[in-house]
Amino acid sequence: HDFSPSVGISISHMPTDRDFSIERIPLAYFITFRAYGTWLHGTAGSVDRLHNRYGAPRLIADAKRKKYNEGLLKQPPVELNKWRRRVVLDAIKETCRIRKWELWESNIRTNHVHSVVTAPCKAKVVLNALKANATRKMREAGCWRSDLSPWVRRGSKRYLWTEKDLDAAIAYVKYDQGAPLPE
Repeated sequence: HDFSPSVGISISHMPTDRDFSIERIPLAYFITFRAYGTWLHGTAGSVDRLHNRYGAPRLIADAKRKKYNEGLLKQPPVELNKWRRRVVLDAIKETCRIRKWELWESNIRTNHVHSVVTAPCKAKVVLNALKANATRKMREAGCWRSDLSPWVRRGSKRYLWTEKDLDAAIAYVKYDQGAPLPE
């Protein structure tokens, strides 16, 4: 799933961490990160460095490219089963509580994580903290034993500047992710 203007967000300028300043703090961030190996180039709808711009067309399915990328994996694809999803959600809640960030909504799926968070820092700090604490908590719970990360490098950091953007992001995370997963 992608968060885009089609779900109610007006994006005239796609800000980056360079746009962050203490005078211009967004209402919230829409943070998304994927589980490792679950969305490879060659999968229909994926994005590579040449198609990583707002409005750029998504990639079409390419079995050879997908097979090639599967061969590059350093570990099997990571599925977020019921146990892992529960631990990740608890980790995100804990991270926000400890750092005094506002967690508006979070939805942990089998292959990705969405969170809407208000924080007085750069979006990259939020993304990295959520991923790091989720990994640590999964290791502590015994549901992640690898020395490698369960997450892909980077992630998506969308800036939410208006109440309308914030409401749309919360609704997207809460209602537009498909059927609820078993808890």
